[in-house]
Amino acid sequence: MFVGHLAVGLTGKRIEPKISLGTWILAAMLADLIVFPLLIAGIERFRAWPGVTANRMVGDIPYSHSLVMDVVWASLFAGAYFVRRRYPRGTWLLFAAVLSHWVLDFISHRPDMALAPGTGAVFGLGLWNSIPATLIVEGGLWTLAIIIYVRATRPNKRAGTYVFWIGVVLLTLAWYGNITSGMDSNPVRAGISGIIFFWLVVGWAYWINRLRPAK
Repeated sequence: MFVGHLAVGLTGKRIEPKISLGTWILAAMLADLIVFPLLIAGIERFRAWPGVTANRMVGDIPYSHSLVMDVVWASLFAGAYFVRRRYPRGTWLLFAAVLSHWVLDFISHRPDMALAPGTGAVFGLGLWNSIPATLIVEGGLWTLAIIIYVRATRPNKRAGTYVFWIGVVLLTLAWYGNITSGMDSNPVRAGISGIIFFWLVVGWAYWINRLRPAK
């Protein structure tokens, strides 16, 4: 998923307004921010999946996306937040946001979601096997999250409206391109472009948090 993870961040801002939208998005997409450097290093990899399906890729990504490692990443992220903010509720919510990545990818991926590195069993319900189903399910989550976020925040200037909606349109187009065309088959190019794009998304979310405070 892509906008499905962003939906977690937008909804999280409604659940706990004290946490910046940027931090919510960073937590929800942490596994993807980890996978791209591992792709460049050759530690993890993707390969093409035959057939006309959404995203058209299956991964060997146990260090960034397995359940056990996502618990580790969630613990480290939430622990760092607690050390800085000393806010237990926010700590546990961010832990859950990081861990939600495995749950959503389990729904969308073909069977390539491992429980832990070195284990042979992989899981995935295969939502990506159908482009229409992906558009309906993930697109529905994205639409609902946008509505929740807009109702929970108010722009303090016109930029809060323009920057938010321009970002939503661009992210939606990027998501559609990803599920119809898939990612670059070259791991270095995919890793570099992924790092740049995803960190731009996080930066956009921190910017939006300043332009659209919670009501």
